Amino acid sequence: MTEVDKPTTPEGGARPGGWTRFVTARPRLSLLLALVITALAVLAGSGVGDRLGSGGWEDPAAESTYATKALEREFPDSQPNLLLLVDTHGVPVDSPAVAAEAKSLAARLAEEKGVTGVGSYWATGSPALRAGNGHEALIAARITGDEKAAADALDRIAPHYRGAHGPVTVRVGGMVAVRHDMQTIIKEDLARAELIALPITLVLLVMVFGSAIAALLPLGIGIVAILGTNAVLRALTSFTDVSVFAMNLTTALGLGLAIDYALFVVRRFREELATGADPLTAVGTTLRTAGRTVLFSALTVAVSLAAMLVFPQYFLRSFAYAGMAVVLLAAAAALILLPAALVLLGHRVNSLDLRRMFRRGVRPPRPSGAEGTAWARAATLVMRRAPLFAVATTALLIVLGLPFTGVKFGTADDRQLPATAESHVVQQHIRQSFPGNPGGDLEVLAEGPATRAQYAAYERRVAALPEVARVTGPLVKGDSAYFTVQPRGEAVGDDAQRLVGDLRALGTPFDTKVTGTAAVLVDSKHAIAQRLPWAAVFIAVVTLFLVFLLTGSVLIPLQAVLLNALSLTAMFGAVVWVFQDGHLSGLLGFTSPGSIETTLPVLMFCVAFGLSMDYGVFLLSRIKEEYDRTGDHERSVRLGLQRTGGLITAAAVILAVVMVAIGTSRVTNTKMLGLGIALAVLMDAMVVRSLLVPAIMRLTGRATWWAPAPLRRFHERFGLSEGEHDVPRKGRGELRDQPHSTVGV
Repeated sequence: MTEVDKPTTPEGGARPGGWTRFVTARPRLSLLLALVITALAVLAGSGVGDRLGSGGWEDPAAESTYATKALEREFPDSQPNLLLLVDTHGVPVDSPAVAAEAKSLAARLAEEKGVTGVGSYWATGSPALRAGNGHEALIAARITGDEKAAADALDRIAPHYRGAHGPVTVRVGGMVAVRHDMQTIIKEDLARAELIALPITLVLLVMVFGSAIAALLPLGIGIVAILGTNAVLRALTSFTDVSVFAMNLTTALGLGLAIDYALFVVRRFREELATGADPLTAVGTTLRTAGRTVLFSALTVAVSLAAMLVFPQYFLRSFAYAGMAVVLLAAAAALILLPAALVLLGHRVNSLDLRRMFRRGVRPPRPSGAEGTAWARAATLVMRRAPLFAVATTALLIVLGLPFTGVKFGTADDRQLPATAESHVVQQHIRQSFPGNPGGDLEVLAEGPATRAQYAAYERRVAALPEVARVTGPLVKGDSAYFTVQPRGEAVGDDAQRLVGDLRALGTPFDTKVTGTAAVLVDSKHAIAQRLPWAAVFIAVVTLFLVFLLTGSVLIPLQAVLLNALSLTAMFGAVVWVFQDGHLSGLLGFTSPGSIETTLPVLMFCVAFGLSMDYGVFLLSRIKEEYDRTGDHERSVRLGLQRTGGLITAAAVILAVVMVAIGTSRVTNTKMLGLGIALAVLMDAMVVRSLLVPAIMRLTGRATWWAPAPLRRFHERFGLSEGEHDVPRKGRGELRDQPHSTVGV
């Protein structure tokens, strides 16, 4: 074992804690094992994108889901998911040459493996299958099997039908094509986002650290977290459905949080080196201080993401799987691999200072407290005018969130895709040129013995409902039948949603189940509304508990939860103003459907709340350290902001860059997720942490640290805090600098 490997107690330094000894005992071996595990993760996670689904917005236990599956099984013709748009180039669709070619295409399609329920305008004469201009018509079919099987079948079938066929040109659409295009585009966009984010992130890290060596460490931690999470997702696909959208969160959080954690650890390590500590002592101090902050931060972020497990939609649950995995892996890498690397590097962590070319001489890293004077002045100004800053900042955030009061919820459809995507073009043609309300019909499944007269009576009652434009059916098979009901107005508008409730409320001599786009939306909204309070309570209670363990205060956890929620208002307001109302749609390159997909606000809240707590823990832990050391409340707030303000801002900017890179996606939901969370992160770091938190803590004064006696005793026994010293709980106002027993990390 080399001298640097020996976990001996440095002369004059504190004996390394148990965790420090564990992670630094065999640093080379630790890094070698990490390299091997990462290589295995690359192999285990290969091909994960091909196993992910592009749906997951439906509640699997909902009435609409049951009806959809029953109709697929009993009446496959009622559920076409493949549409061939036949364009005659100005020739009437009924011309003999066009009809002959179209019938030939339909006959070939019916013979394809995995295809059933083929129908066309030329076979049925249905006006719903012919465009109003008479120059376009549809061939409809259903590709059977799950998402993966349907996508494989589409890859096999589509090239033989897409393009010119004699007098007509065919384009491929339908829900199976929409989902296939979405999956393909997301994977392409994710690769591009990584190419954008990685070099920009590296440049920013070099600007923050100066040293190229120090800058590469956070990037390496992020890559390890991403590769490990891909392996976890690949394993999960063997047991449950996982959404392809989760890969975007894996990249964003893998880079963002890993960089945050590594930034915090490396920065503290360099501060300790600058005070004269040897590398092993510096690592020990770093783990006892910054290491605890990273641990608490990871737990709070993981709690926010875990809340999505209470929802039944696998779209949301997938983000919980990916988010929890990447957060915990990033924290583990920052607390195990990074300390090992720092012990080996020692003072060489400051090597390759790329900023030399821009300045004369080389300045060593300044010790903690020697930098951030601008932040100290800002904190002093804010606390001097605390009521003004508190009221003005709160009012600004509330005003920015006002557009969310007009939110309209909808479902994801082809308009998520770029305007040039073939499936989007087909669906847009159908919306604009074909009669009725394509894709907006409701379907009623009737089960149980019934007579023709009973079916006819039910049809008349449905037709009499004010929201109904037309009823067709029933199509009967044994003791099952189904009706197609066309609502007036928009496919998922208020009238269509009311119609779902009216249909379900009709008494019948047989069992009825309603499905269709509006029914899926109604059921999804109900499932989210039913479980949202539980998710919110879970996040709030666990967050309150964790922040109490960190601070020992009753008021600070309440402040943290409330201010974090307030910091998200700008994100929600911008989501509605931009993506629902369509402002900036031309600049950002998306088609606004006039609504927000139901699950997106839940997802964005859980992710953004967790990230806000990430920065909140960074700031509060340093304030707590200073308060334990000095017992001076205002000075602690000022020093805490002085020593973390620049770091939090740098981390927020880097994470925002990653999220904006994700936001360059051509899929609207991904664009909304990336840009919305980037805005939330910047608002939290630059407005809430810089202005609102110090203002509120100045107003609450020393009461900030109050806790009743039973809770104080609980915190003294079980609480963890960042710092080397603590002030005894009695006589907190007196300055004391006595060592205390801490739980070593």
